[in-house]
Amino acid sequence: MNRLIKGWATSLLFLLSCYSLNAQGTMKHSLSKRLQNMAAIACLEAKGDLARLSNAIDNGLNDGLTVSEIKEALSQLYAYTGFPRSLNGLSTLQQVVEAQKKRGIIDREGKDADPLPADYDALKDGTRVQTRLSGRAFVYDFAPTTDYYLKAHLFGDIFARNNLSFADRELVTLSALSGIKGVEPQLKAHVNGARNMGLPDEDIRAIPAALRKHVGKTEAYRAQKAIAEIFGEPFSEGEPIEHMIFLKGEPNTAYADYFIGNSYLAGLADGRGKLRVANVTFEPRCRNNWHIHHKGGQILICVGGRGWYQAWGKPAQALQPGDVVDIPAEVKHWHGATKDSWFQHIAIAVPVEGASNEWLEPVTDEDYDKLK
Repeated sequence: MNRLIKGWATSLLFLLSCYSLNAQGTMKHSLSKRLQNMAAIACLEAKGDLARLSNAIDNGLNDGLTVSEIKEALSQLYAYTGFPRSLNGLSTLQQVVEAQKKRGIIDREGKDADPLPADYDALKDGTRVQTRLSGRAFVYDFAPTTDYYLKAHLFGDIFARNNLSFADRELVTLSALSGIKGVEPQLKAHVNGARNMGLPDEDIRAIPAALRKHVGKTEAYRAQKAIAEIFGEPFSEGEPIEHMIFLKGEPNTAYADYFIGNSYLAGLADGRGKLRVANVTFEPRCRNNWHIHHKGGQILICVGGRGWYQAWGKPAQALQPGDVVDIPAEVKHWHGATKDSWFQHIAIAVPVEGASNEWLEPVTDEDYDKLK
């Protein structure tokens, strides 16, 4: 990478970071730190990402969450994510608390739930709670035993514990389900449930931003899509959820024959001085064919989503915002989005007299689907 291009790329990345911080500062509404931490903890528990869960728990405790609140959220989640995830989450919490003690930090234990009355009827009360959450009476005739467990145990025994509010519990559930692929019906049901249990609409709408910040764009996408559908708000299938620094641009029809999937192109510099700069946006699974830049090479600056770059004969390289790829001339390669994320990069054609592109064979689904 020559000195001029490298300096330009560094300056652009600095401007992008400033823009991003400014955009975050002008958001209309965001969850409180308490709820952001609860959302992150729940979603990371559901994903089984124990390293990041440990960090999220540590942040939550430092921001004022009590051990009791986190313990209750992780315990409740066994009903939605399974005992293995729940027990791993509780074990992670225990490890964080013990590590804090060794550093001389004593976390607030917080208030445990009040004991239930001796005559408490879990089935009766759970039926009432489930009806409120669902907005209607719910009877699962196909599996009556499961219906009983839902009413008497989940919505009776667990929801009766008052160290988390109903609204807190639905935020935890909604955030956890956003971390799981293939549970869209339950996710949408709990968007409705969160409303019915008293979580304000503005807090529900702010959940995707919290997940995007603390967990990932895929999880935020799932939450945003479900919320838009329940709230009756516009949302196009496959819409990129991340705030894009640059315009998506127009459909990249001129090069469509060399791409699998849809891509979009927005010119950023018009070629004066022979420096051509463009923003390229890839929808999920979109990638360009193998190709070669003769004489000039290319520089990619990743600015949004997640993607791949692969040079011929080498393993594919995962890309995320902030990564810079310097592609030498004459190297056969391809680049594009991951399976479940949009991707944006700035493409800079290194100005050399007589430079040209040679487009080659597509990246097959068989090869692409092996990438993890």
